[in-house]
Amino acid sequence: AITNANYVSKKLSEHYPILYSGKNGRVAHECIVDLRPLKATSGITEVDMAKRLMDYGFHSPTMSFPVAGTFMIEPTESESKVELDRFIEAMVCIRDEVRKVESGEWTADDNPLHNAPHTLADITEPWDRAYSIQEAVFPVSAVTANKFWPTVNRIDDVFGDRNLICSCPPVSAYED
Repeated sequence: AITNANYVSKKLSEHYPILYSGKNGRVAHECIVDLRPLKATSGITEVDMAKRLMDYGFHSPTMSFPVAGTFMIEPTESESKVELDRFIEAMVCIRDEVRKVESGEWTADDNPLHNAPHTLADITEPWDRAYSIQEAVFPVSAVTANKFWPTVNRIDDVFGDRNLICSCPPVSAYED
């Protein structure tokens, strides 16, 4: 896990600030990627990036812990180099997408990060976005063969966290 975290940290440090690294640039079993500078320059948030990772076939790393506005990436020792490289490629491509917002090529409210994740329903409707369908749903070639299609677009995470709808049976249902 330590080797994998340092591999990811080293590769991503060329594109993102890494927090809590030692004097030799090493991290422990996790690396904390600072996304706050991107929000300042583009308006793109860690939530936008987390949702965009779904389009690349990844579940988001831990967000905003232990530092708000960051990803805490904790690759396990069982992650293959191929999978780590695929994740790194996704993060580098997402950084390039943020640059397009920073440069004005895409607006802050019409870009693949702000509109992520993209569903199959999105591409069956008339497309009127500033970026292509290809950029939206197949951002890298690895996604084409094993595309994960989210069933819904972005949900209101805060509302869901504050208004839990539990569909669990009552505790009495488990009594013998």
